[in-house]
Amino acid sequence: MNAVAGAVSLRQSAQQHAVPPPAPLPPLAAAVRGRPVADRLVGRDGELGAMEAFLRQGLAGGATRTVYGTAGAGKSELLEAGVEAAAGAGLRVLRCAGARGAGAAPRSGLLQLMWPLLDGPPSARGAGPLRDLEELLLDCASGADGTPLPFLVLGALESAAADRPLLLAVDDFDALDAASAEVLAFVARRTTGRRLAVLIAARPGPGAGHGRRALLSGLPELPLGPLSPAHSAELLALRRPGCDPLAERELLATAAGNPLALLELPARTGESVPDLPPSSDRLAAALAPGAALLPAATRDLLLVAALHPDGELPLLMSAAARIGGTAPGFEAVERAECAGLVVCEGTGLRFTHPAAAGAVVHGVGPARCRTAHAALAEVMERDPVRRAWHSAQAAEGTDAGLAARLEAVHGDALERGEPVTAVRMLRRAADLYTAPEDQGRCALLAARLAHDLGSRRMARMLAHRALRHPLGPLGTLCARVLAGQRDGTGDERRSWADPANWPVPEGPREEDHALELARLTAPGITADAERSEALLAFLDRMPRRAADPRLVHAMASVGGTRRAGVVVARLSAASDTHLVPVRDLERLGEAALLAGAALRALDLYRQAEHRCRSLGLDDRLPHVWLRQGLAHLLMGDWGQAGRSFARCGETAPHRGRDRLASAASMLTRLVRGLRAGTVPAVDAADLAAARHSVRFVDDVVAVATAWARVEGGDFAGGHAGLLALLTDPGRAAVARYALVPFAEAADAVGAGRGARALLNRLAAEMEETKEAEETKADRSAPQAAAVAVDLSSPVAAELAVARAVLSDAQEADDRYGRAFAVDLSRRPFLAASLRLAHGRLLRRRREVTDSRVTLRQAAAAFTVADARARVARITAELRAGGARTETATPGGAGPASVRDLLSAQELRIARLAAHGLSNRAIGEELGLAPRTIGAYLYRIFPRLGVTARTQLVAVLREARNG
Repeated sequence: MNAVAGAVSLRQSAQQHAVPPPAPLPPLAAAVRGRPVADRLVGRDGELGAMEAFLRQGLAGGATRTVYGTAGAGKSELLEAGVEAAAGAGLRVLRCAGARGAGAAPRSGLLQLMWPLLDGPPSARGAGPLRDLEELLLDCASGADGTPLPFLVLGALESAAADRPLLLAVDDFDALDAASAEVLAFVARRTTGRRLAVLIAARPGPGAGHGRRALLSGLPELPLGPLSPAHSAELLALRRPGCDPLAERELLATAAGNPLALLELPARTGESVPDLPPSSDRLAAALAPGAALLPAATRDLLLVAALHPDGELPLLMSAAARIGGTAPGFEAVERAECAGLVVCEGTGLRFTHPAAAGAVVHGVGPARCRTAHAALAEVMERDPVRRAWHSAQAAEGTDAGLAARLEAVHGDALERGEPVTAVRMLRRAADLYTAPEDQGRCALLAARLAHDLGSRRMARMLAHRALRHPLGPLGTLCARVLAGQRDGTGDERRSWADPANWPVPEGPREEDHALELARLTAPGITADAERSEALLAFLDRMPRRAADPRLVHAMASVGGTRRAGVVVARLSAASDTHLVPVRDLERLGEAALLAGAALRALDLYRQAEHRCRSLGLDDRLPHVWLRQGLAHLLMGDWGQAGRSFARCGETAPHRGRDRLASAASMLTRLVRGLRAGTVPAVDAADLAAARHSVRFVDDVVAVATAWARVEGGDFAGGHAGLLALLTDPGRAAVARYALVPFAEAADAVGAGRGARALLNRLAAEMEETKEAEETKADRSAPQAAAVAVDLSSPVAAELAVARAVLSDAQEADDRYGRAFAVDLSRRPFLAASLRLAHGRLLRRRREVTDSRVTLRQAAAAFTVADARARVARITAELRAGGARTETATPGGAGPASVRDLLSAQELRIARLAAHGLSNRAIGEELGLAPRTIGAYLYRIFPRLGVTARTQLVAVLREARNG
């Protein structure tokens, strides 16, 4: 590069002294990353690399680049980075910029660019052309020899570039005066063969500068798109640290990757009345520079569209007519479209950028804004939520009736997936109410919803506001917890957090406060046995709310294995779960997971997914998929777990849920470790992010790590890890999903006696708990007895299989008989583990044929579950018995594996059944009775791990493709 930079210029220099060559260009992306935080360009490494290549090309023999980007995309910052790099490498930089919002004088941009040459000392060979150019630009006179302006400019630049390479940096090209734009476009097309680089920044799309942008047609472009969600979050963390999570999500959604919007949009710290989309002077000037000059009808239409972005055009035009008195015509829409502010799509009106809604109405006065809200309320008879909201924004002073309407419909907003709107409705209701108890109730309810949204700062502010009003004993305690209040003596603070000191709830409202208080307190007292028991006793005093999701969740959180049967019974007794809100379905699902009922949890999470899809709550789907993956992981269905985590990881970053994406990435690594039998590496940052999404993720990681050791053959390490977890009362709930690998590891290391004692103790504890709860239910209120219909332990299946694995020779037949009697049709991993252990037992008894059949059935099931390490283990078992082992190759069954599982006759029957033939048709084809065909299929299905003829198609296709 230095050889090129130091080459002799195309025109011989008349100067007596040689000009030093330019310095080498530093790596531009690395240089920008080294800037101070306030000046750092985030997410533009690719563009900086392209800028560096452009500058090198310009040094070598001329180059032109046009940087296209919307307002606020960072064109000027990228231009500045190029200028800094060029100046550091010894290039001379000439700059100019267009002026928006004002008529530019003719040739003003060109004069700005060329002035350093005109004002400096003339070179020996450039005095004449520069003098002619100066007269032409300053006095608008013709050159001495009549040379046209573009050629004079090009000649002057060429002469200057012969002495020292030049960079022309032109910002806001589309806002230049026409004469300057034409000359610069002429120069930009003639850089080849000259040490001249031309860097131009312009906005794309229609608008006032469309004609000037057409002059650049065909020139090399460098498009500048929006930042990715990850880079947007990074920029926000660097430049605006400490943002509340809710405010951060709103900023990311409204900015939509626009760097200027990310830095300029004001965060909502309080509620402004009347409500107006946020913006700033700088942002409004960038995104909507000519909005104030539009006709009144167009401005009215844009105002109502900004206040109701989801409205259809006829509704918006009707509301705008109520502001100005006359209905705006379609010319009003056309004016807004020509200004580049909105796009008309069918019957909808969409702003070209989410932040443009605030930009076009920035500076609108409160009176006009209230008028617009009132107009929208009048035209929204069919939408009670929006009608109440706009009416509340149009109101001044207090209005108890309107406040009651807001409080009544906030639940509808929650059901529609608009929790932020629900919080704002409750806050506004608290403003409109006159009675102190009503104000406190609404403020406390808003604080609870804000806490659920992750906005701790807003929750604390609202809780402090609620504490200024009468709330009742339990309501006050709930508000103090939400406020994080530290007032009072140490004994008083301990009494607030100790359920033993909580009063008995009286009335439905106090019961509601009690349930919220229990939900908020439970996660913090799980390690305190005394307070956990006190909370369980407190919950037992509310039999009428026994099936409430908050009560069930709190009981599962602190009750652990002691109340697992009760939790599952109440989950089963809960009716009409299709009417339960999504957040309550998620709470019930987590309660089921903690109680050991992963299947029930999976069903609840699937219902939550269906509800999210039907209600359009796409932002909640990544969270639901993460929980589904957890249920699959703990059940041993690692193939489905990996797919669920992958869906979460793919969609979460696009919805601003980076913590969810980190959690999904970490859990995906756990699944891979379990599949292959390798101990997964857990990143501390990912684990910290996952704790925000899954409260008990540390227990999941610990169990999965020990389980992976067992899968990989490190039975001593796996046994030690699982034993520690199972004997820790605070962590045993998740560890009980791994009772079977614990039993396998104990059997392998010769610790069967101790493991059997532990399993017997667990069985005795579960039986005692069941009897105690049944007795309590019989003595309690009738409604409580009706709920506790079945108090059997949800981990009874795991316990039965684990005890069979550890059974000695005398009790083996009895234990295996009991285990096989358990319904494991929806627990394929448990069923396959049971067959694996039974196959080993049969091999030790020298029942070789039955052993092979059982082991191959286990291999087929583990192959479907993608448990590769287990398939490899079965390979060893089959080899030890002298059998062929094609079925046990890690990675799935190939053609040989199916041939090994089935005889030639069975394979023919399976293929015919897969083609849809009935037993009678198959019998006619092979000359066999239909009953014989049925007997064959009865043996074929379990060997292939299928339960229906339709599944044969996939199994045989995989075998053929393999």
